[in-house]
Amino acid sequence: MPPNAEGTTPSLRRRMACWLYEGMLMFGVVFISGYLFSALTQTRNALDNRHGLQAFLFVIFGIYFVWFWAKGQTLAMKTWNIRVIDTQGRSISQMRALKRYVLSWLWFLPPLLVSWGAKLSAAEALVILGGWIAIWALLSRFHPERQFWHDAWAGTRLIHSAPLPRKRRI
Repeated sequence: MPPNAEGTTPSLRRRMACWLYEGMLMFGVVFISGYLFSALTQTRNALDNRHGLQAFLFVIFGIYFVWFWAKGQTLAMKTWNIRVIDTQGRSISQMRALKRYVLSWLWFLPPLLVSWGAKLSAAEALVILGGWIAIWALLSRFHPERQFWHDAWAGTRLIHSAPLPRKRRI
């Protein structure tokens, strides 16, 4: 099958490009959510109530990703023609999307916990984080279908999906 055939696993390069684009889009979500949180809690200093903000953002990210994954695609995934499905090829439920969201934190939690435990500086933590992200992405090469391991454990797959036809306006 050609690499961009409908239903095939997108290349690691395309998935990581989508991942980076998703990160850029999440900047807007963080900005608006942070503004909302600071307005609701009357937080005047960015360092005040930091853990509350982190918990709030975790919930907001969860809502964002679970909502869009249950519909099949986030905005970044639409741009890169990638869709998330279950192992039977169906749309995923909100519970499966939630499981995928929690497991997707494996991209970040291990290096953050190591950095926190070792009391590393921010620069050192970023190096550890970048290295772990590269390792985690490359580990998909060892999956039989070249899926990310959190997808395999969540019972989901990323596939190439041709753009949906647009409805013509008259």
